[in-house]
Amino acid sequence: MLKLLQINYKFLFNITLLFFFISNVSFADVSKPNTSIKAMEVVKMQLSALMKNDTPYKDFGIVQTWEFAHPNNQRVTGPLERFKNMIKTDSYSMLINHKDHEIKEIYKTTEVATFEVMVLDIEKKYYKFKWQVEKYKLDGPLKDCWLTTAVSQPMPMGSSI
Repeated sequence: MLKLLQINYKFLFNITLLFFFISNVSFADVSKPNTSIKAMEVVKMQLSALMKNDTPYKDFGIVQTWEFAHPNNQRVTGPLERFKNMIKTDSYSMLINHKDHEIKEIYKTTEVATFEVMVLDIEKKYYKFKWQVEKYKLDGPLKDCWLTTAVSQPMPMGSSI
């Protein structure tokens, strides 16, 4: 009887470990908005995630980008599955798994920041975007967090070849 209980405990322990591992891999790495994250850091976080879109899991980069989208932006582009499809269209697909990016602040107040983003895609073509973030003003968990309100259509800038 004691041996049977030991086996059951081992089995339970292994199942618990497996569940813990799977749940941590799935969404544990997605950062959430908070007031300590600066405007530039939001853009860096989104671009870095999109640069390695499928690491640590498929479409992680898109999910991370979605987390920092302003609720008004999410209403227009969402739900998440629709947002994923939008990012994968010709309009924004160059952001997925891109090779490099450069971010320049071009305008900033205490409530709005606009950046010029240059992206080198996997085909070694350059694209320029305007990326805007704003501080969320309504009460709740997002209050005073910087969130993306707009990303322009890409402007082709030529290739690096």
